[in-house]
Amino acid sequence: MTRVIHTGDTHIGYQQYNSPERRQDFLEAFRSVVEDAVADDVDAVVHAGDLFHDRRPSLVDLQGTIDVLRTLSDADIPFLAVVGNHESKRDAQWLDLFADLGLATRLGADPVVVGDAAFYGLDFVPRSRRDDLEYAFDPVPERADHATLVSHGLFEPFAHADWDTETVLEQSTVDFDAVLLGDNHKPDTAEVRDTWVTYCGSTERASASEREDRGYNIVDFDESVAISRRGLTDTRAFVFVDVDLEDGEGIDRVQERVRQHDLDDAVVIVTIEGEGCPITPAAIEELAIDRGALVARVNDRRDLPDEDDEVSVSFANPDDAVRERVRELGLSNAALEIDETVRNGDLADSNVRETVERRVRELLDEDRAAFEPAPDREPGDEDVTTVADHLADESDSPVDSAATSAADAGDRTEVAADPAEQTTDETGETEDPADADTASLGDFA
Repeated sequence: MTRVIHTGDTHIGYQQYNSPERRQDFLEAFRSVVEDAVADDVDAVVHAGDLFHDRRPSLVDLQGTIDVLRTLSDADIPFLAVVGNHESKRDAQWLDLFADLGLATRLGADPVVVGDAAFYGLDFVPRSRRDDLEYAFDPVPERADHATLVSHGLFEPFAHADWDTETVLEQSTVDFDAVLLGDNHKPDTAEVRDTWVTYCGSTERASASEREDRGYNIVDFDESVAISRRGLTDTRAFVFVDVDLEDGEGIDRVQERVRQHDLDDAVVIVTIEGEGCPITPAAIEELAIDRGALVARVNDRRDLPDEDDEVSVSFANPDDAVRERVRELGLSNAALEIDETVRNGDLADSNVRETVERRVRELLDEDRAAFEPAPDREPGDEDVTTVADHLADESDSPVDSAATSAADAGDRTEVAADPAEQTTDETGETEDPADADTASLGDFA
C-alpha cells in the first residue's frame, strides 16, 4: 500500500490584510502539513500547485520554504508538485530551483513512481491555450499498479469549473485511477468516468468566504483508491460574527454580538445584513482590536440610502497653474520659452535636449534681449504680456484644430488597436489579452 498527503494552495508569501503575522501564518500552515507527513511516515507529499502566492516570492519566503522542504528531505519523504497559476513564470519555475537543490520533483509527462503508484503532472494552463493541449503521457511502468494525475485548475464537476475533466480523461494516453487537484480552495471529491477526482482545499483561509476548517487529503493506494480528509488544528482562528439588524437596531447591537466571542489573536469578520441603522465600521473594528483581535474587518451588505448631501470635487488645469507660477518667477522670455519646450507633451523626451540647445543657439544669434528678465507683472496688469502668455494662447488653438481634423477623418480612418488591451506580466513581457483568464479562484486582490 502507498499512502500520500495531497495538499495545495498554500499561497506562501500572501500578506493578507497587510498583516505580517498573516503572511507568516501561510508558511506555518505548510510547515504543519509537512510535520504531519513526517509524524505519519507517509510515502510522499503531493502538492497540487500555488505553493507561492505570486511569481516573485521574497527571499524570506524562499528561505522559509526551503527550510520546510529540508524537513521532508531529511525524513526521506519526496515532495512532488506541479505549478499553479499564481506562481507560474514564463521561464524556469521555482520548483525547478528546488529540484536542483534535491528538495522537490516537478511532475510532468514522465511518471514518478512512489511505492506502487505512478504520479504524472499537468501544470496550470490558461483557458485560451487548452484547445491545443495533447494529453500525452509516458506509459505506466510495470511496477506501478496505479496511475495518478496531479493538476491545477478549475475542473468539472466542481464549482466555478472551466476545464472539462471528461475530455482530459478521454484524451489522456494513460488510464488514471485518481486526479489530485488544486486551485479550488474548497475541498471536494467526485467520481468521473470511474476515476476519483478530488480537491484538497487550501491550507489557510485566503478570503473571508472560506469559512470551513482548513486541511488536506490522505490518499491510500491499495487494491483501490481511498481518499480521506484531515484538518489542520493549529491555523489561526477566524471568528465570523453575523448580525442581522432589525429596524431601529444599530451599532449597539453589533457591538453586543462582537463582545459575545473570544477574539484573542483571531481574525474577526463581522458581516451585517438586514435593516437597521447605518453604522461606522471603524468603531466595530476598533472594539474587536481592543478585545485582542489580530485583524478586524466589517462587511456591511445592506443597501443603505444615499446621503442627501453630495460632495462636488473639481480640479484646476495643472498647465494653467504651472504657467502662472512661471510668470511669478520673473524668468526671461528665453527661459519661459525653454520651459514650454520641456513641458511639451508632443515632443519626445529623447529630443528635448537637442531642441533646447538648438533654440538657445538661435536666440543667442538673433535676439540676446530674450535673456533679459521679464517685466514685473501683477495679476491685474492687462497691458504687460510675456512669452508665457503668448505660449499659453498658442497652446489652445492646435488642440482645437487637431480635434476638428480628427473628427473629419473619423469617417475614413480605421481606429488603431488600443494598446491598453495588451497587458504586461511581472517579468516585463507582454501577454496576449486572451491570457486574462489565467486569473483564477486563488486571486484575492
